[in-house]
Amino acid sequence: MKVLLIPNYARKDAVAGACSLAEWLDGQGVEVQWAHDKKKYPDKVVDTTGVGLAVSFGGDGTLLRAAKIVGYSEIPLVGISYGHLGFLTCAGPDDVIETVDDALGHRMHASHRATLDITVDFKAPDGTVFSKRRFALNDLSLTHGVRGDMIVFDVAVSGHHVDTLRGDGFVVATATGSTGYALAAGGPIVTPEFKGMVCVPVAPHTILARAFLTSSTDVVELKINPERDPERLFFADGQPIVAEGARPVRATVRRGPGDLILLDRSSKSFYQSVSRVFYGRDKD
Repeated sequence: MKVLLIPNYARKDAVAGACSLAEWLDGQGVEVQWAHDKKKYPDKVVDTTGVGLAVSFGGDGTLLRAAKIVGYSEIPLVGISYGHLGFLTCAGPDDVIETVDDALGHRMHASHRATLDITVDFKAPDGTVFSKRRFALNDLSLTHGVRGDMIVFDVAVSGHHVDTLRGDGFVVATATGSTGYALAAGGPIVTPEFKGMVCVPVAPHTILARAFLTSSTDVVELKINPERDPERLFFADGQPIVAEGARPVRATVRRGPGDLILLDRSSKSFYQSVSRVFYGRDKD
């Protein structure tokens, strides 16, 4: 079995922590694999063959990158916080070896987090339509482009048209992503055990549009209405889904074929993090 290390290379302390763990793992006879620096090698793919545990060193952004690397493989992931928020991470720099030792010894709680399987359709100038598929742990979001004007789009769930909305955009989130963009847009905080999707309009130009939840088997479709200039952008976990020379016309979002297995200390870790991060209370 290999342990995959995914540090935030922009933080020297995170890289140093990963190096210390790599040295300890080597002493335990455990093979170590390093994820590359994404900024230096943006197109390089990390091979996860034989990996039994992934460890991220950074904040929640680094953990989201780690989640994208492991994808739907259900390789357990543990996050070490060297960032500012650390909502998804479970330990700090002083607990690295102890935490990974417990993870390797199966002494941690495994939280199965639903993921998203996203397909975005694009239309080329010649009228050709093609698609791109993306993984997301947190969310798919539709936002306006650099012009910043209002978006007009249709929302449908499992083939049933819900509404034609006008506003700043729309977020389709997992329970994990409910505490991210969806929360900022007015959506609810949702327990990780929920396997459906959280759908939240962003600044809708109506008092009637509200956030709603779907079942785990539903499919959400966002179709950009040609009523206004379609300079629009889709994002998966904050990363743009683009195709050079083509414009996005539709996104289809469903639950991913595999969960993300996020390791933490107990089944209560989520509510402790909610209390600490969003209600300003210290850990017990």
